[in-house]
Amino acid sequence: MEWLLTKTIEAARASGAVTDKSLKRIAVDTTVMEKNIAHPTDARLYERARALMVGLAKEAGIELRQSYARLAPRLAAQVGRYAHARQFKRMRKALRQLKGYAGRIRRDLRRHLQDIPEGALRDRVLETLWLVGRLLAQTPKSKDKIYSLHEPEVDCISKGKARVRYEFGTKVSLATTIDEGFVVGARSFAGNPYDGHTLAPALEQVAILTDQVPDLAVVDRGYRGHGVGTTKILISGMRRGITPLLAKLLKRRSAIEPEIGHMKADGRLARCPLKGRIGDAVFAVLCACGHNIRKILVHLRVLWALLLHLIAAIICRERALHRQALAA
Repeated sequence: MEWLLTKTIEAARASGAVTDKSLKRIAVDTTVMEKNIAHPTDARLYERARALMVGLAKEAGIELRQSYARLAPRLAAQVGRYAHARQFKRMRKALRQLKGYAGRIRRDLRRHLQDIPEGALRDRVLETLWLVGRLLAQTPKSKDKIYSLHEPEVDCISKGKARVRYEFGTKVSLATTIDEGFVVGARSFAGNPYDGHTLAPALEQVAILTDQVPDLAVVDRGYRGHGVGTTKILISGMRRGITPLLAKLLKRRSAIEPEIGHMKADGRLARCPLKGRIGDAVFAVLCACGHNIRKILVHLRVLWALLLHLIAAIICRERALHRQALAA
């Protein structure tokens, strides 16, 4: 996928959409690429775990003592009603009961493990039992919590946004040219690292993809205290040692924000449908490739429009000269 991103950069160079000079001045920022999961709630997770274990037991031919197929969905819906009515004592009681249903089915399925032959189905059952065990054991203050059973590696990331308190996905670092907003680096980071700790890998990727180390990187205040090699780091709000040219480039730092917005709105970066950490890494780079291709197409359309305008002007001039010659 990174090789494909290098091809879009080479195409931009060949078409004139990006110059070699602009590749040496970049802006770096991070965003959250959410995973394709439902908003996690305890009731939904417990009900999903129960249904998943009941389905595996049915596939393995195991007869459970009780599946709670009638009681559990009703109770899960009732939890939401209690929460909406601010009847939290009843809500917690219903959650404990729903958690007990999932725990009973898990213990019942464990007792029948010897009846399942070795193979892919047994491995799926063991993995599900392990995940459900982690789900039932976690508390509100636990680390490495499970927010989705089909995507257990999802991170809960808080970016301080007023509209969205928490986002569930992975952190993605993006590097764009300051002048054109062309993406020259896209890398996903697992575990919600501090923004400053993602700067060195991001600049390393830019150097690999563009075959040159950037001379200047403009970042926000989340990257304070982190410098990399020979690349000069400009941080928003800097005053010391800022020349008029550097001040002008520093004002261009916020230009990366609309590029990220376009990648989320037009390039599907807002939600990743691919599975696992590898899916996150692949999808981030593919979104960057799509963004670059759209930039190149816009540049070619502008060139084509200018060429048509030039041809039309030449034709009009030739016609005018021809009419003048006939009149003479």
